[in-house]
Amino acid sequence: MAAGSGLLLLLPLLAAAAGGRGGGGGGRRQVSMQYNPGWNNSSVNLLHVRAAGPADTLHYVWSSIGAPAVLLVATASGSSVLRINWTQLLSPAPAGAIWIDPPSSVVYSAAVVFTKVFEYSEAKTLEELFYPPYDLSDFSWDSINRTLNHTALTAEFTGVPATDPSGSFSNGSVAFRVTAYDAGGRDRPLPSLLHTANSSKVEFVLAGVAPRGNGSRFALEVATVEETGVVQKLRSARSIDDEYTPTIFEMLSLVAESRNDSSTLSFLQWKATAYGSRSPRREDGIQCRSRGLQAANWTLPVSSIVHAYFGEGMGSTYTVSAINITFGGEDGKVYQEKRYLSWSALLGFGQPPKDTFSPLVISIMAVALGTPMAMLLVGSCVVLFAQRKRYSEYEPIN
Repeated sequence: MAAGSGLLLLLPLLAAAAGGRGGGGGGRRQVSMQYNPGWNNSSVNLLHVRAAGPADTLHYVWSSIGAPAVLLVATASGSSVLRINWTQLLSPAPAGAIWIDPPSSVVYSAAVVFTKVFEYSEAKTLEELFYPPYDLSDFSWDSINRTLNHTALTAEFTGVPATDPSGSFSNGSVAFRVTAYDAGGRDRPLPSLLHTANSSKVEFVLAGVAPRGNGSRFALEVATVEETGVVQKLRSARSIDDEYTPTIFEMLSLVAESRNDSSTLSFLQWKATAYGSRSPRREDGIQCRSRGLQAANWTLPVSSIVHAYFGEGMGSTYTVSAINITFGGEDGKVYQEKRYLSWSALLGFGQPPKDTFSPLVISIMAVALGTPMAMLLVGSCVVLFAQRKRYSEYEPIN
């Protein structure tokens, strides 16, 4: 369905998704997670997260068949279901193997694909030296069935290259940790992202991978697939409030907007930081930046579920954009020392969650601004009282 035709049906969901600090945006949803629905073979990974509301349903379809990817589908039906033709999905021509039933209930669909991990370092000439990238579509992935937690609504995709000539992955791996939410709230671990019931979280983890150079830094390439008539925009928001993520003042959001009325349909949101520890603290922070959003002639790598849902001829109906998320300071020392990197991002439907000033910061600001005003007021009263008392010591002359 085109973005414009489904936008009116999506507006209630967009309004509900615009939650505040309290995390109440989006209300509550009935969330279920199903591994390889309709397929008993664990040699491939497909995870269907279904978040049902009273009158709509959000579908997240995660998979490591091809490059790791997630389909995001919003429907205007509380009973819509995912259908998969597994024989076709695992064939060389998977187009049409994944669909939502009833098809008429779909009001918006998109995809996010994690395509490559780059490793690079700066040469003496200040030019960047890139090593051969790790193509995630060529990785071998463990079964997520052993990590699937239906209570915590979490799962983890862990993979290593099918071939590793450099031996960098002899003790390392790449992982994508998925978390679904049935209500609004805030994560406890840093970066303490605020979420709603209309969003999910993905955490990219690089653990134990040996760098191929001194001071190596890494970058994750992320591609998005959108319907024609939808444009991707990268937004940056800064705030002096760093109570939940100390020393980090920037939030970035890659939002999908309708060209017709600029309504936000979906988002990928993250703090401008990664962490170099399994139990992250402020001092474990790793600088995180984004490198140019590219579109037009960029070609999407192999991803079976994306082609299975959107079809082979995506070029005329859908657009593909890509962005690089880079990790590491000037010399990449944090990863060099700890060999661990984690980056968290929120993805979902409608407007991304937006923080307001926390009660703690409001109290600090009130004290900082109110104390001088109170002192000025008290001082003025003391001066007026002193002047009045001085003049009152003299008797009036008759």
